Amino acid sequence: MPKALIFGINGQDGFYLRKLLETNSIEVTGVSRSEGDWQQGDVGNPDFVERLIKAKSPEYIFHLAANSAVRHDLLFEQHATIVNGALNILESVFQHSPQSRVFIAGSGLQFVNKGKPVSENDEFFAGNAYTLARIQAVYAARFYRTKGIKAYTGYLFHHDSPLRSAQHLNRRIVDTVKKIAAGSPASITIGDITVEKEFGFAGDIVEGIFQFIQQDSFFEACIGTGKAYTIERWLEICFSSIGKRWQDHVQLQKDYIPDFKKLVSDISSMKKINWEAKTGIEELARMMLTA
Repeated sequence: MPKALIFGINGQDGFYLRKLLETNSIEVTGVSRSEGDWQQGDVGNPDFVERLIKAKSPEYIFHLAANSAVRHDLLFEQHATIVNGALNILESVFQHSPQSRVFIAGSGLQFVNKGKPVSENDEFFAGNAYTLARIQAVYAARFYRTKGIKAYTGYLFHHDSPLRSAQHLNRRIVDTVKKIAAGSPASITIGDITVEKEFGFAGDIVEGIFQFIQQDSFFEACIGTGKAYTIERWLEICFSSIGKRWQDHVQLQKDYIPDFKKLVSDISSMKKINWEAKTGIEELARMMLTA
């Protein structure tokens, strides 16, 4: 039976990826620093990573571990997890398991964003601690490809699921709607609702990741929906599901400056291998509202 390692198993992507791999008869070992039904460990610890990869010699390795926040005070945490984690995995593969295919998660946020669809061929921009680490991890992957390692980087864009953590905006909106539906006079404060972003489903995205890592002709790709909607559209969908007007329950934060006005992927490379996200924004909202 083929084997896979997932570093960062405790997030939504780790959950859906594990489910997908096991459906494909792949034995999964999940890793996280937190406690759970997986192996507890730190991808930033080189000895731990080396022992695990040497022992498992897996066909697939997925580096999903990261804190998605962009705050500057997380600079060294991001470096330890994202950059050192990538180096630990790649060096261990180079030394002990050169046949392994390695997926390093990237982000659409790490590119120069001019409001047009973002391609993997666009220029990088290190605008914060998070994107700085993501960019460094890409160069690590590129370096090890020169040594014959199949190191893939998939640049991911906004995606959600019923497992999305409570601090993320889309989930906060969903939770507010659920509270109102239950009779609570709940409200939410939001910044710029004209911001456009993707509303992908994590289950679709991990299918894209798995299909991408099977390829031998290209090693970097944007994996997203290729479709952007405003936050206002998400509000309309969620609040209309309970017959309410979002305007009656949402306070807009004055003088809020968003990180971007529009962030959407160019998924041309993924289309060439016959992959596109299946779940639309309305279906995603229903999924999260009824969970």
